[in-house]
Amino acid sequence: MVKRRVKKLLVLLIVLYAMIGTSLYFLQEKILFRPTFLAQDYVYNFDSNFEELFLKPNDEAVINALHFKAEKPKGVILYFHGNAGDLSRWGLITEYFVNMHYDVLVMDYRTYGKSTGPLSENALYEDAQYCYDYLKSRYSENQITLYGRSLGTGIATYVASKNQPKQLILESPYYNLEDVAKHRFPIFPVKYLMRYRLASHEYIVQARCPIAIVHGMQDYVVSFASGKKLFDISPQELSTFTIVENGNHNNLIQFEAYHQMIETLLR
Repeated sequence: MVKRRVKKLLVLLIVLYAMIGTSLYFLQEKILFRPTFLAQDYVYNFDSNFEELFLKPNDEAVINALHFKAEKPKGVILYFHGNAGDLSRWGLITEYFVNMHYDVLVMDYRTYGKSTGPLSENALYEDAQYCYDYLKSRYSENQITLYGRSLGTGIATYVASKNQPKQLILESPYYNLEDVAKHRFPIFPVKYLMRYRLASHEYIVQARCPIAIVHGMQDYVVSFASGKKLFDISPQELSTFTIVENGNHNNLIQFEAYHQMIETLLR
């Protein structure tokens, strides 16, 4: 009787394990991306001066972006946002940099906000490069700062590896998505389940610009260890690492260490 119950329990656990693993594979876009949607006639409202853009990297996609304009700008920031929300939220967040006298271009990824088109890792890179080229036609390349936050750090690092911007700033970055998934789902063979790699560790070693990384030690979404591992392989002569001891994934802006870092980089 006991052996039979143990056998049934093992079978149940194996079935559950397989079901969860299968879900991780087929539902990973829903886990990784958490877009919110906006009607095409939605009207943005921000304190700063801005232009709304509809960019067409190819015939399949339309990328909605906001180009904020500062008074007497010191340069421009190409900002790649995190995995949740849309430009109605991220526009408010990026106004922080407009107030520091920087123009900002921030895009919504495909399926986010008003942006449309099939989503894939290659599409993220293609659209990011298109936005970079858009800025390069309007600014000197040495005026362009790349900024990535969370999910966007992998995209920003890719663009830095293919171009020569002024600098790369990474807020709460990861070594790669596999590293994040291993931390969250340690009992699953995530290496074989991941369809999105966002291999920051491969791209950061190719970057030829100054790199600044900031990470909170209490980050519960992307572990501090993952960000530190990325810094450890980055070109050390070009890189700095700012530790926010009590910072978590979403509150670094509340700490003086973050403000000091940004002011040093953008002064």
